[in-house]
Amino acid sequence: MKKHLLALAVTVLAAGSAMAQSGDTLARIAERGAVNLGVRDSSGLAFTLGNGKYVGFHTEMAERIIDDLSKQVGKPLKINYQVITSQNRVPLVQNGTIDFECGSTTNNRARQKDVDFAVTTYVEEVRIMTKANSGIQGIQDLKGKTVATTTGTTSVQTLRKNKRAEGIEFKEIMGKDHADSFLLLESGRADAFVMDGSILAANAAKSKNPADYKMVGEVLSVEPIACMLPKGDAKLKEAVDNSIKRQIADGSLAKLYDKWFMQPIPPTNTSLNMPPSKSTLDAWANPNDKPMEEYSIE
Repeated sequence: MKKHLLALAVTVLAAGSAMAQSGDTLARIAERGAVNLGVRDSSGLAFTLGNGKYVGFHTEMAERIIDDLSKQVGKPLKINYQVITSQNRVPLVQNGTIDFECGSTTNNRARQKDVDFAVTTYVEEVRIMTKANSGIQGIQDLKGKTVATTTGTTSVQTLRKNKRAEGIEFKEIMGKDHADSFLLLESGRADAFVMDGSILAANAAKSKNPADYKMVGEVLSVEPIACMLPKGDAKLKEAVDNSIKRQIADGSLAKLYDKWFMQPIPPTNTSLNMPPSKSTLDAWANPNDKPMEEYSIE
């Protein structure tokens, strides 16, 4: 009897896992009347103001996607915001804990094995941030220094790739999230912070003295950023892609970009002053879900 019960439990668990992997996410969203949305709390594209308030270019874009999903399923949808990290974001999409995420995730071939991506909405440049008085001007100046980046991000691989290519040695130190990595720089425990330019700019803008920091040197990597979706869920991908394409076509995505990257933003009312790059404009003009391996540094 125990063997039969154990076999039944295994079958039920397997069925639940299969549903999380290959089920109809839109149907589950409609049934529960809510979207479990993965958000970030210290990214340049998505961050928190505290007290459960999540904002930013990608967060607000996701809210508009959910408005469109509401129309598609024929009922209002509540949003359950769930903070994710660089380390847990892929597993939480895979196991169905979150329906999709719109944070600051790079679309690359390795991740495409486990998840799908919506069309690209931002093309990121990985850069170096340092203290304005550090004397560091580029990657060669990192020799013998301590360099921070964030665990679980593509910037870890980018940093090591450039380290090998330039033939220089420096100490790596990992922050558990982007705010932690910036704190390593702010507190002097790191001489530089290597990460997506938007994340660097946003964290500097939110600091006590934004003028104390500057981005320096060459672009280390060009990476397409997109909302991450469950693998193989064609209905959800079509719905999310159609919403993004609608936002591009009616100009609302460009206005949203201007709001979060060109105008003063909370909490310090500092402007990031980051016009859309040519690669970002190209991604809007020709919506696609190409991985970063198909991009090159110009």
